[in-house]
Amino acid sequence: MQIQDLPYRDPGVPDTRSGPRFLWWLGRSQAGGQLKSLAWGLLHFPAVSAQPFIVGYAVQAVVDRSGTRLALAGALMLVCGIAVAVGDTFLHRAAVTNWITAAARVQQLLARKASVLGAALTRRVAAGEVVAVSTGDVEKIGWFVEAVSRFTAAALTVVLVCVGLLFYQPALGVVVAVGLPVVAVAALPLLPRATRRADVQREKAGRATELASDTVAGLRVLRGIGGEDLFLDRYRAASQDVRHAAVRSAGMWALISALQGLLPGLLLVGVVWYGVGLAQEGRVSVGELVTVYSSVAILSYPLRHFEEIAMAYSFSRPSAERAARVLSLERGGGSGTESAAAGSLAGGDLYDPGSGLLAPAGTLTAVVCGDPDVAGRLAERLGGHSVEEGPSVELGGVALDALPLDVARAAVLVQDKDPVLLSGSLRELLDVPSSGAVEADAALAAARCEDVLDALTQGVPGDPMNAHITERGRSLSGGQRQRLALARSLVTDPEVLVLDEPTSAVDSHTEARISEGVRGLRKGRTTVVFTSSPLLLDVAERVVLVDGGAVAAVGTHRELLRDEPRYRAVVTREAEEDEPDEGAPGGAVPAIGMRETGVLGTVRPESEKIEESA
Repeated sequence: MQIQDLPYRDPGVPDTRSGPRFLWWLGRSQAGGQLKSLAWGLLHFPAVSAQPFIVGYAVQAVVDRSGTRLALAGALMLVCGIAVAVGDTFLHRAAVTNWITAAARVQQLLARKASVLGAALTRRVAAGEVVAVSTGDVEKIGWFVEAVSRFTAAALTVVLVCVGLLFYQPALGVVVAVGLPVVAVAALPLLPRATRRADVQREKAGRATELASDTVAGLRVLRGIGGEDLFLDRYRAASQDVRHAAVRSAGMWALISALQGLLPGLLLVGVVWYGVGLAQEGRVSVGELVTVYSSVAILSYPLRHFEEIAMAYSFSRPSAERAARVLSLERGGGSGTESAAAGSLAGGDLYDPGSGLLAPAGTLTAVVCGDPDVAGRLAERLGGHSVEEGPSVELGGVALDALPLDVARAAVLVQDKDPVLLSGSLRELLDVPSSGAVEADAALAAARCEDVLDALTQGVPGDPMNAHITERGRSLSGGQRQRLALARSLVTDPEVLVLDEPTSAVDSHTEARISEGVRGLRKGRTTVVFTSSPLLLDVAERVVLVDGGAVAAVGTHRELLRDEPRYRAVVTREAEEDEPDEGAPGGAVPAIGMRETGVLGTVRPESEKIEESA
């Protein structure tokens, strides 16, 4: 795999049982690139290590006054120089390719998993951990994967040189063969402590990243309550914790690096001291002493890769464990059968066994739920994105969890409370997978986006579809963003459309027009709207009250408003006194998790409803 061939058509199925197993799987998946890097390494490192032998041969040729041998040494040095240059160039190229392709493979796996889990991902994994895995962790994992082949080539070169010295000059070769392994493994006792310190640093960095993400996401609220300084102090303290942990971690790695520089130097001094004694006794020649000395000196280069592989594994193992933990997450565990997973979905009633909610096919069903958290979880469960254990939602008698992901996603679309608008043109925003039955103009009209189009094209004449939308639609008001998101969902035209508080940020007049537009455009299609707005509830063909996570009452808006006190408590926010509840003190009817007015939308009583003619 070359960089220009990215992305992978299929990144594969990773082994997520543990971090080391994930690294092993990733290394095997990159086998071709690893072998190529190893081959270039076996050209580069031996060519570097052969230079001392040639230098010693040349020195001995000068001592013996042999011009022929000196010329041969020069020719051999030229060949080694070419081999070093070519090997180093292509080793670096192969190593960088392995690094980038391994990181890209992990990123593709993470992106695929995120698309499968959807909004459930950040509910099951902390936002800071998701950010850490998708950014810094993939680089560390790629670093270890590419370092393996270079380390293998360096280790084989060290073994080759030791064996060569044993045959070339046994007396000095024994000293080198015994000393080099000691030098290579001397830092191993320090690695567990260095790893623990690095883990502490990464943990603190993850918490700081999560705090920063939460602060940025809630910046507007923080400004409203004057909490900016408080959160700034918290982030400053978290940042200082990360700095202190990084200094402690760097100190340990500095000690390991110092040992990797000191011990080879001590070995070199020992070899020279012993070799000079042997030379004085006439047991070794000057050329042999120079060769052994130069070999030990130049072996510090491949020995550095022992330190690098230890550091790379220390940093990549926790990263691989985090990545494996995210990649091991699965969709909600329903009990559907495999036989139901084949073929396309014809549609039918949408039924949730967990709550008893039934949305008949082809109808507009409104769901009133006093607790917004319960409403959000129920909406996610209807779309097959539940993070809770329990029976799967059924569409036409078929469990959604048993369907292929693309089939389930095409059948049921969920628009949550805070939909995201991607930057780009309006045409690109509405260019989504769809049935083709709903045109963009019809969806925009149903969502009452006329003033949104005027705002986008203000001062810029031309086709409104080419108007630019800023990141997350920040240049638009909350109601305008909400209506564009609704238009995007309407264009998709799924078999089942689930809307969670789709008009909480719009005014009453616009909401009344939107309710009629949605009802007309979705006629004959199954639509479920989570809302407590009387304007939307009044146009619904069926209204369901959910209390305590289960269906408590079913009817039309007017029927429930007349007969069900709990429904009135949620929709009108009025305490009922004429029908006391036996379990409530003083006979008051308990309001089930009422949302505050102005947070998730202004609640308007029935008397303020706007007539269709308005």
